[in-house]
Order: sequence, then structure tokens, then C-alpha cells
Amino acid sequence: MSDNQLDNKSHGWSALFSEPMSELVQRYTASVDFDKRLAHADIAGSLAHADMLAAQGIISGSDLAAIQQGLERIRGEIAAGRFDWKLELEDVHLNVEARLTTLIGDAGKRLHTGRSRNDQVATDIRLWLRDEIDAIVQLLQQLQRALMAVAEPNVDTIMPGFTHLQVAQPVSFAHHLLAYVEMFARDQERLRDVRKRVNQLPLGSAALAGTTFALDRERVARTLGMEGICQNSLDAVSDRDFAIEFCAAASLIMVHVSRLSEELILWMSQNFAFIRIADRFTTGSSIMPQKKNPDVPETARGKTGRVVGHLMGLLMLMKGQPLAYNKDNQEDKEPLFDTVDTVRDTLRIFIDMIGGQRNPETGVLEGGIAVNAPAMRAAASRGYATATDLADYLVRKGLPFRDAHEAVASVVRAASERDCDLAELPLEVLQQFNSAIGDDVYSVLSLEGSLQARNTLGGTAPGQVRRQIARHRQRLGD
Repeated sequence: MSDNQLDNKSHGWSALFSEPMSELVQRYTASVDFDKRLAHADIAGSLAHADMLAAQGIISGSDLAAIQQGLERIRGEIAAGRFDWKLELEDVHLNVEARLTTLIGDAGKRLHTGRSRNDQVATDIRLWLRDEIDAIVQLLQQLQRALMAVAEPNVDTIMPGFTHLQVAQPVSFAHHLLAYVEMFARDQERLRDVRKRVNQLPLGSAALAGTTFALDRERVARTLGMEGICQNSLDAVSDRDFAIEFCAAASLIMVHVSRLSEELILWMSQNFAFIRIADRFTTGSSIMPQKKNPDVPETARGKTGRVVGHLMGLLMLMKGQPLAYNKDNQEDKEPLFDTVDTVRDTLRIFIDMIGGQRNPETGVLEGGIAVNAPAMRAAASRGYATATDLADYLVRKGLPFRDAHEAVASVVRAASERDCDLAELPLEVLQQFNSAIGDDVYSVLSLEGSLQARNTLGGTAPGQVRRQIARHRQRLGD
């Protein structure tokens, strides 16, 4: 008998086939090279399944003890890097099962009673993804704290707010950063919501129709800490909505990171010079010695397309599949795994890049973003950022807003012709456009006056920004 025939026998379907699987097909269809990262989840699911089988009298107590001892030994071998992964055994499930049978004999063969690889892999992915979601939620929390660490000392730092990348109105730099805190807070909420649908138990659905054994699926769900049970066996083994939904939430995280990256890239350029990023997050040029390139934000911006691409790939993977399980679903793992790795690594490096690292000896944050407040203020002074404030001032003097808007446009033209800011125009010049303008207009036209005037919930007035920081600190448990 050939090696391939021996290997087919270990799969349990060799009696049906007249020839062994070719080596090329083995390599083409095998998944063990990437799905072995599910080993911890696979063992956890198997232990819960075995415990239930014994409680239901389907296997003996001695079989359960042998299975538990064997699986713990395998867990140790994998952790120590001593486990012999075999390509011919196709996937993580068959590798673990084959090793278990070698260790404990027939008891290992009884473990698969009442289940299929179809419901087994669906369970493994859910268990693994549940833990990864928890880790990413914590990283999002840390990233929000990093942004807050930069925001808090910069409540009174004035920068230009932009629309269409044109100077629009002055805003607090802290207010600008808190916009990203809001985005990442929503990302946390989405992931927590996705987790509820991830944390459902498919195990016990078997191949597609359920099983003839009297399983206690509720017991398995309790053992594994799952919030519910997949109610339809066909859906349970073939559903990958939870993976798609996670990748959609992950894509939004990366879109938010990419938007922040674009701003960091602009802000650290010589034309803006609003911030400086620590040297360990930048690179030089092979030909231009003066360059410091923002490689981390640029890479993150690029990796966003990678994650969104994985989402599209999973949607296309599922769109034409009839019920129930199909081999196509093996292709769900690599994009899902890479999405998790990319999001997790990106968040980790952004936490350090933005907030810095705490010195273990002094407890002081070091590195992170260095803010150039004078450059921000100078930029806010250009572009007539307080023009809207002048229009609002005229409205309070009784002018209809549309008329005020037109009058201010003329004032801006006059300032442009004189190459000066609105606040630098003499009062007599301003009064040429509307006689109601008085000396009090200059407090309105100042950058600080503009910020203070926007003292409504969600506005950029320093008092409002400090209240938002306090709200976020309470929400984050700080």
C-alpha cells in the first residue's frame, strides 16, 4: 500500500476510492499551513465535546480521562513547537486527531462521535475570532487613550479646521483629535456587537443535518462560554456571515486609521510642519539626505486597501454557494487571519507612535507626537478663518444671514487686496461694508474669540472640549 493510501485511510474514506489522492491535489487542498493557528481553539472545542459525550453516556469516563490527558499533552507539544504537523493530514483537525489516536488509541477515535469537521471548523473559527475581537477592542481602547494623551495638553492649541482641504474655521487641536476618538469608540461598539453573533455554537450540527446521538449542545455552549446555539444545522455549518461582518468592522477601523494617517502625513510635511513624529517611525531617503518620510502612516494607508480587499474576497467567496458546507469555505481563513493580524499590528504601532511609550523608571511618556503650536496658529491666521464669525456678528446686529454672507465676502476681498487678515483691517474700512460694525468686532475676529463663541454641545470651545475629554475619560474607565 502506498503512503498516500495509508494517508487516505487515516482520513476515514479510503474504502470508497480506487486510487490515492495525488500529491499535487494534497498540496492544493491542504490548509494545515495556515489553519494550525486554530489549534488552541480546536483543542478547547474537543475538550468541551468530550466532556458532553461522557456526561451523556456516549463515551466512558475512562475514555474521557484519556482524551483529556492526550489533548493536554498535544497542547503542550504545540506550545513548545514540538508538534509534527503533517501536510498529508490536510488540516489542523486531522493532525490533532491523528496525534491523539497515536497517544491514546481507540479512545481518540471515539472523540469524533456526533460531530463533523464541518461543525468543528465553524466552532474553531468562532472561538478563535472571539478572542481576537477581545484583543482588538482593548487595542482600540489604548489608541483612544493615546489620542487623549495628546489632546489634553492641547485644548487651547489653535489650528485651522479644513473643508475641501481649504482653511475654513479655527478649531482646537484637541477637538480635532477627539473626532478620531469618536470614530474608534464606534469601532469598539461595532466589534462588541459583532462578538455576540460570533459567539454562537455550531458544534452538534454535524455534517449538515444534525446527528442521531443525544447530544447536549447547551452544555457545550456553557463550557465554552458561548452566548447561544446555532439553531439550524444547515446554516450552522455553512454560515460565514460572522467572518464577513467582522471584516466589515475591521475595514472601518482601517478606514479611520487611514484618514488619520493622511492627516499625519500632511501635518508632518514641511509645508504644514504642525507635528513631528518620533524618528523611530520614519525613514530616510536613499538619495536625499534631508528627508524624513512618514513610512508608518503611509504603510497603514496602504494596508487599508488590503483589509477592504479581504472583505470583498469573502463576500465573493460566499455569493454563489448552495447549502450546506462546500470546500470553497477553506478560503475564508487566510483573509480572515490576515485581517486580524493587519488590524492588530496597525493599532499597536499607532498607539506607540501617537502616545509614546511610558518610561518604566520615570513613568513619563516618551516619544509620540510632538506638536508645533505656533505653526498651527500661523496657519489658522491665514485663509480668513474667522469670516463666518464676522457674518454671525452682523446677523446679531440685525442683518439677514444671506446679506451678511455677501457683505463679508466683500470684506474678505478687501483684506485680500491689502494682503492682511480680517482683524488687521481698520474699523473705518470695515464700517464701509456695514455701519453697524463697532469696536467689539475685533474680539469676534480673533482666533480665541472664534473658538470661545462655539460654546455649544459638540463645539470647539475649550470648555466644551474639556467636558468631552472628561466624558471620554469616564467612558474609558480612567
